[in-house]
Amino acid sequence: MAEESRSRSTILPEFGKRNILITSALPYVNNVPHLGNLIGSVLSADVFSRYNRGRGINTLYVCGTDEYGTTSEARALVENCTPQELCDKYHVIHASVYKWFNIDFDIFGRTTTKLQADITQAIFLKLNHNGFLKERMTAQLYCQHHHSFLADRFVEGECPGCGYVDARGDQCDFCGQLLDPTDLKNPRCKIDGATPVAKDTKHIFLELDKLQPEIESFFEQAASKGAWSSNGKEITTAWLKEGLKPRSITRDMKWGTEVPLPGYEDKVIYPWFDACIGYVSITARYTDHWEQWWRNPTDVQLYQFIGKDNVAFHSVIFPGSQIGTRDTWTKLHHLATTEYLTYEGGKFSKSRGVGVFGDSAQQTGVPSDVWRYYLLSHRPETSDSEFNWDTFIASNNNLLLKNLGNFVSRVVKFANAKHFNKIVPHYADYSEYSFEPWKDEINSLLTQYIRALDAVKLRAGLSIVLQMSQKGNIFLQSNDLDNKLGENEPSKCAAVIGFAINLIHLLASLIAPYMPETAKSMNAQLNADPLSIPDYWNANSIKPGHEIGEAVYLFRPIKPEKGQEWREMFGSEEAKKVKEEEATHKATKKAARKTGKSSLKEEKE
Repeated sequence: MAEESRSRSTILPEFGKRNILITSALPYVNNVPHLGNLIGSVLSADVFSRYNRGRGINTLYVCGTDEYGTTSEARALVENCTPQELCDKYHVIHASVYKWFNIDFDIFGRTTTKLQADITQAIFLKLNHNGFLKERMTAQLYCQHHHSFLADRFVEGECPGCGYVDARGDQCDFCGQLLDPTDLKNPRCKIDGATPVAKDTKHIFLELDKLQPEIESFFEQAASKGAWSSNGKEITTAWLKEGLKPRSITRDMKWGTEVPLPGYEDKVIYPWFDACIGYVSITARYTDHWEQWWRNPTDVQLYQFIGKDNVAFHSVIFPGSQIGTRDTWTKLHHLATTEYLTYEGGKFSKSRGVGVFGDSAQQTGVPSDVWRYYLLSHRPETSDSEFNWDTFIASNNNLLLKNLGNFVSRVVKFANAKHFNKIVPHYADYSEYSFEPWKDEINSLLTQYIRALDAVKLRAGLSIVLQMSQKGNIFLQSNDLDNKLGENEPSKCAAVIGFAINLIHLLASLIAPYMPETAKSMNAQLNADPLSIPDYWNANSIKPGHEIGEAVYLFRPIKPEKGQEWREMFGSEEAKKVKEEEATHKATKKAARKTGKSSLKEEKE
């Protein structure tokens, strides 16, 4: 499947104005994305992108599938196909999932392109020319059973840090520690289970230690000016404090970008080096003028959305590679990093049938906007958060339906009825003392909303929208909106309805980044074009005499008993087993450490 891009005219930076370039972590194509993957990168970036467009800021949102590397090779072995066939299959699956969730990329591309190879090799060669690459002999695990060096993901074993027995050769999924295959205890070949042996081989290393002073300077300036997420700053600080070390950027494998040096024909550039370059090559696929985005630090601000396990690649390695070329680059401005989303207390696991994955959310019959709302309202911004079916249902029934849904339905239905017959009345003819403080409260919340979204505090922004709609409900209640008001005080009734209709118009613009289909329905019921997100609300965007549309329910109630049905469908019991296994593992590890300390004490005595 070829890359998908939006049909509108090509977006390029505007000189002298604020231009925002947004990327979300390129998802691996070795599996179907789950809800944690969505909220960790693509959905969060989508909200920020839609918000900036709503504010009239020139914005480009770039993403695509990360297709090279051992993750693809390993999965292709499982599915008995070639890596290319695997990537073609999962690129289509990912694109379909994101389309259902209404992720509005400007382009959703791929890393298996000639542009990716060309740009990666150009950066590689400049780093080499500038003395930041070095050939080293290194011990690498070699499988004597099938006579091949083993790339990181083809080695599994016990994590030296936490003792997890199924750690990968590049990273332990249990504790998050980055590893080299030779760090593992009791290593085994993923292909045939044989015990590999260490064997010398040559590789190219990126001399990050030489770049550390410049990377530190970049980090201090960018993290402060761009107000990075706290976990992004903490992880980067830890890396720099420990001291950067040379890291190998080539591997003995075939599925990847060719190394542009003689003697390296059987090796490729490793994806942890060139995956972030995918943002650049996908932009180049979008427009031949890609350098206007990526070599323009004066006019372009780069916002990157990732999970915390990807921080170092975006805050250290990619900026370090940019710095080492000595070329002009648009570097990271703001790093938006999330913690983990768990499923009913455990981890998502496709193999064990645990959790809701992108291709199965549709099976519930719940609209994508409700999924978007729940995930964004539980976005793990400062700590891990949990997906829970009871709170999912309660969010729909209590927060959406009874708050925002009730306000819109009550106002539009009343305006449709006999007193106004769909025509917006002359609401400015009547004034009451309580109206102005109410408008001030709405504008105060609008200011808070803009401040929150500008700072990428997405949860806070969404909460503010619902606070605003609740202010609308209170406004209707405090002014006793009903047929008696229409009959006895028609001028006051007209003012209440007129201001409420205008609040719906504002709410539609503010909820649109989060729930785009809901916003469309709200505007359709008003028979109005979308309102740009204003700095100040004047309560007059819908004029007297305007004819509104028919009332439509924004949300439908979900029966509470559906929770248990969905638990059974999506493996909540299996999630509990996984959680229990992890607890047992932690207890065993703690006991082992305690025993070790006791033995050491006895030896000293």
